Amino acid sequence: MRQGNVYYKETLAGIILETAEGDFVFTYDASYVAHYPKQFITFNMPVRTDPYTSARLFPFFEGLIPEGWLLEIATKNWKIKANDSMGLLLACCQNCIGAVSVIPIKENDEV
Repeated sequence: MRQGNVYYKETLAGIILETAEGDFVFTYDASYVAHYPKQFITFNMPVRTDPYTSARLFPFFEGLIPEGWLLEIATKNWKIKANDSMGLLLACCQNCIGAVSVIPIKENDEV
């Protein structure tokens, strides 16, 4: 199961993960819900305690992944398939332009 911490600016907003079945789950962090109930990362995913689940990567997160020549460089350098959305999200979106970033959680890291 691959997963990443999702930050809004410097604040942990939630966790995104890919399940063993290939589904994607985004859950806002409880502290974020309590302190920032109206500061959602995207209009399609308002702040709530219930997780968001999808059979494919959420469009907002897919939009963070580079395209064109930058995607080609990323796939070659990190040997990630161009259709591996979660792999690309975790590899390329740690330092995005904008307020949201995704930092990979290694298997031995605590969640």
